[in-house]
Amino acid sequence: MNLMRYGRPAVIAIAVALVLSSCASNEGGASTSTAGAAAETAVAGTINVAGASSQGSAQEAWISAFQTANPDVTINYDPSGSGAGRETFIAGGTDFAGSDSYLSDEELAGTFAACAPDTLAVDLPVYISPIAVIFNVEGVTDLNLDADTLAKIFTGAITTWNDPAIAALNEDATLPATAITAVHRSDDSGTTKNFADYLFQAAPDVWTEKPADPFPYQTGEGAQGTSGVVDAVTNGTGTIGYADASRAGDLGVAKIKVGEEFVEYTAEAAAAVVDGSPLVEGRADNDLAIKLDRLTTDATHYPLVLVSYALVCTEYADAEQGTLVKEYVSYMASEAGQEEAAASAGAAPLSADLQAKVAAVLETVK
Repeated sequence: MNLMRYGRPAVIAIAVALVLSSCASNEGGASTSTAGAAAETAVAGTINVAGASSQGSAQEAWISAFQTANPDVTINYDPSGSGAGRETFIAGGTDFAGSDSYLSDEELAGTFAACAPDTLAVDLPVYISPIAVIFNVEGVTDLNLDADTLAKIFTGAITTWNDPAIAALNEDATLPATAITAVHRSDDSGTTKNFADYLFQAAPDVWTEKPADPFPYQTGEGAQGTSGVVDAVTNGTGTIGYADASRAGDLGVAKIKVGEEFVEYTAEAAAAVVDGSPLVEGRADNDLAIKLDRLTTDATHYPLVLVSYALVCTEYADAEQGTLVKEYVSYMASEAGQEEAAASAGAAPLSADLQAKVAAVLETVK
């Protein structure tokens, strides 16, 4: 199943309409923290960002809408991957990062070059998306997989499509004896970490490596970035991979077993998992990293989901740059920004409660 998408001109028109409405309702007040902020704060300058390729489609839409409303702003987003994005931000090469993995304790124990001395960065959710298990197998249009079988495919324990474990889950399918090529990310990837976290929790007897950005097994075929995985699956034979659902396109997408049912991804099912998951314990009060519930048996939930974050300084060494970042990220996480991401990238919007939490943290950013 593919999530609904709308044409870019319509998307921008919707966003601009929302912006103008927001500006009118706040006339004479403080900054709106939306794409229309230029009307009141006259933001200008350049923002450089790098990180999660999963955010790529959403960032294109956010940037277009924000720059349309703020013509003196230039935003550059490099979808180099979550790991590369975090490294570049920590080193001071970008103003903030996009990451499908929240900052580790080790990263938080270090310093952030763009941040004011003795201050840290925080994780702010801005993008929620299902991870699609994409496949390209001749003669197969529907595919059911449980966590154990999926784990065995990607660890190399299952090597052909007519393996009895796959056949048992797909009694009505004619499965070929074709060899399986399991495609994973070759770069450090938050999508990989989320995929691994799901399998580590749901199939612990098979997937024994702890979740991390690098793919942990010497199996299958590696590909750079989300686009690389999608291309490898599309152009291969008997291929399977994992990617942000917004990039699934016309490829086959497997249903995963949740409780006693096989569930296809939807934005709503992904959002339901996030809404039912707690914050990570032991972190600063203004850090909104989420510990996702991968073991739900509720078939209205889709536990193979990622939350992608904006990693921002609590205080910037350059206060003017901090103001610019604050305005843009505030727009990304706003109702207008979330509607933009939903329309353009099939993302699941942040709940009103989570939007409010992100906005409250951003109010304190300097």
